[in-house]
Formats: sequence, C-alpha cells, structure tokens
Amino acid sequence: MLMQSVQASDPELTKDFQVPAGINAADIDGTFFTSEALRNVTPNVASPFATVTTANLVAPAKAPFLAVDGLGVSMALLQFPPGTVNPPHTHPRGTELLFIIEGTLDVGLVDTTNKLFTNTLYKGDIFAFPKGLVHFQINNDKYKTVTALGGFSSSNAGLVRLPNTLFNTSTPISDKVLQISFGISGDVVKALRAQFA
Repeated sequence: MLMQSVQASDPELTKDFQVPAGINAADIDGTFFTSEALRNVTPNVASPFATVTTANLVAPAKAPFLAVDGLGVSMALLQFPPGTVNPPHTHPRGTELLFIIEGTLDVGLVDTTNKLFTNTLYKGDIFAFPKGLVHFQINNDKYKTVTALGGFSSSNAGLVRLPNTLFNTSTPISDKVLQISFGISGDVVKALRAQFA
C-alpha cells in the first residue's frame, strides 16, 4: 500500500522571486519589494476588537504585497486600544511570531489536547503561535494601547475567526447544530448571530 503525505504550505520557489502575470521582470524595481500597508495606520478605538492590518499576498485593506508570493513570509500590524481583544482564531497555513513593540499584552493558545497556554508579554517579547492552533490576545490595560507586529511563515497564513466562522457564515450553520454543540438555547444563537452580523 502506497502512503502519501499531504501538507498545506507555500510552494517552494525555484527562482529568486515570483514575477506576477502581466508584469515584465525588466520593469521590476525596488518598489515591487516594498509595502506601505503598515504605514500611518490608526486603530479603531470604537471597536471591541484589535485593529489588524496585514501585509500579505491577499491583503484586503491595501494593495496585495505581491513580492511575498512564494517566499513563505508575511506580516501584520496589530493595535490593541485599551480593553480590546483579538478573538480566538487560527491561521491554517502559517505559524505566527508575535513581537510586542509597545505595551503589555495577555496571550493564549490551545493545543490539540485542549491544553491552554497563556502568558503576559511585555515590550520586546516574542510569542510563537503554531500553525493551525486556536489562539487569542487581549489588552487588559485600561489606559494604554498595545502595538505588536506579527510575522507569518506563509505569504497568506489565512484567518479563521471562531466567532465569525460559527455565527456569521454566508450560509448559516444550523441553529440546532450550534444549540447542541454549545448547550445553548435558540435565543442565544440568534443573539450571537446578531452580534457578529
């Protein structure tokens, strides 16, 4: 019996960098390798959630950073106004290294045995979130904003935010599935759907 191993990861490049379709390699200059996606970003202080600005192959808020295609790297700027959270989520295609630029941030991750690992990070600390594991961050400071930089081992690590994934899908998950899974009533499911709509 032949066994095959399959992994979801960035393909290995066999050249220095990937030239996007429709672009002549001779026309590429230093601007191709530069992203301004993280420049002059202001956090949304009205939201209960951290402001996350990405510089990756599919960055939605800014132009995609095409230079990282096939390189297996990308970044994100995370800004946590007081009391904000980056809700439980996963990156199915990449490991994340989180570097604290300013402030104090509480973080946690859950492994596949359901063990929770938490720590409080300070300016200059780095925390590793392994690919695919559920993790979160919260700024428990009432007065100071936390700024962090996330580095990813993928040009598009992907993002699965659990609250949105479970309660705000394009085609809703059955109320019955959610009620049984979480041991909650239909009214709670409806309230959660409304909150994440």
